[in-house]
Amino acid sequence: MSKEIIVPAVGESITEVTVGQWFKNDGDLVQMDEVLCELESDKATFELPAEATGILKIKAQAGDTLEIGAVICSIEEEGSASTSGSEPASAPAEKPAAKASSGSSATGEVKEMIVPTVGESITEVTLANWLKADGDYVALDEIIAEVDSDKATFELPAEASGILRHVAKEGDVLEIGGLICKIEVTEGEPAAASSDSSSAPASSAASGNTNYATGHASPAASKILAEKGVSPESVKGTGKDGRITKEDAQSAQKPAASPAPAKSEAKPAAEAPAPSFGSRNERREKMSSLRKTVAKRLVSVKNETAMLTTFNEVNMKPIMDLRSKFKEQFKEKHGVGLGFMSFFTKAVCVALQEWPAVNAKIDGNEMVFNDYCDISIAVSAPKGLVVPVIRNAENMSFDQIEKEVVRLAGKARDNKLSIEEMTGGTFTITNGGVFGSMMSTPIINAPQSAILGMHNIVQRPMAVNGEVKILPMMYVALSYDHRIIDGRESVSFLVRVKELLEDPTRLLFGV
Repeated sequence: MSKEIIVPAVGESITEVTVGQWFKNDGDLVQMDEVLCELESDKATFELPAEATGILKIKAQAGDTLEIGAVICSIEEEGSASTSGSEPASAPAEKPAAKASSGSSATGEVKEMIVPTVGESITEVTLANWLKADGDYVALDEIIAEVDSDKATFELPAEASGILRHVAKEGDVLEIGGLICKIEVTEGEPAAASSDSSSAPASSAASGNTNYATGHASPAASKILAEKGVSPESVKGTGKDGRITKEDAQSAQKPAASPAPAKSEAKPAAEAPAPSFGSRNERREKMSSLRKTVAKRLVSVKNETAMLTTFNEVNMKPIMDLRSKFKEQFKEKHGVGLGFMSFFTKAVCVALQEWPAVNAKIDGNEMVFNDYCDISIAVSAPKGLVVPVIRNAENMSFDQIEKEVVRLAGKARDNKLSIEEMTGGTFTITNGGVFGSMMSTPIINAPQSAILGMHNIVQRPMAVNGEVKILPMMYVALSYDHRIIDGRESVSFLVRVKELLEDPTRLLFGV
């Protein structure tokens, strides 16, 4: 019996996912609950386990975008696999061989291939590159081209066997349903193609048939090779049909530069050598689903909100003195370090409850106010910016906040955050100071209405009671949606945060 595995529901607002990479090859024996592949949504990456034990039949390739509920693969359970395998293997192989030996014959039928529907909101695609040349013979289901949408890259399989005739060119933008190519249907493979394959080197035959997958890197492998500056052509793939896997990319080494040729003779003294500017290489890398989604949302926020930013500065000396005094005892008792994030989170929660518009959002023609504080923390992860949420932070103690920050940041770095851990949030805190930023205007994390930006701490001369003192100062920035938050509320909110940070004992007494 064949067990079909579908794309599971992974979140309320997620309608499609992209196949990241397969950990198993087509035809492999897989065990129940064994991880088959990685799936990427616009918010997280998660693993797909096997739902039965048997032979894997892959139906969606790496890079394909699938809707929730679509079939991604099937598993021929061991009982059915053995019965289907009882038929002699030599019998079906004899017919194609006989047909190929006599060459191909045109049937007169022409198969027109159109751009398929690839997602509910996608109306056009771009022809990235042809994998088969015009006039080539292609077999049914052989991959002939790669097509880019605004959400993913997917492969286009041949819908018939025959001679390929290009209609669209690389780089053309085509609407869904637009004509992309034609196939002149033939019976059997052309004699020239079969003779070419018979004269192939023995080493090629030993390694299996070469096709579009040979030397082709999976999305994860492509990213690793690009980061290393290694060309896929220099890497030998160990995956199915010679495909370059993630493990191949991780073990690949950049080839050593070839030594410069020796000078044959000295140039005349009058001829000045051409100036050398060093390497001028450039590389292109396709945007991941997460990166494209983040980019789309950031542009949407800029275009659809009346965003303003107000600034202030905070004297961090009281917090730094408090941390220096109690950090050892705090870590010994709670098992976690005392950082700045817990102070900022507590101060923000107090200010949000005093200025509820900053903790609200716009929903159509209504304003939604929250009586709780779910604080989103911006974290830089390997695959891009993610924003996990600390739930009901207003009720948490300093050590609880610090433990939750450590837990969420660790899962973000390991790409293990769940959809639930990144969904929601009423206000966001982002810390550009860890990268050395002195001042910035952070972009609102929609549908929230405000975001607080922290920056680096700099020793600066400040006037205090008529005297100049050197103090550790931090600029803080509040970006807010002016449609729901007025200037008085935004400035008062930031002043309240400053007041609580410069006198942290207020946080202990709620004043």
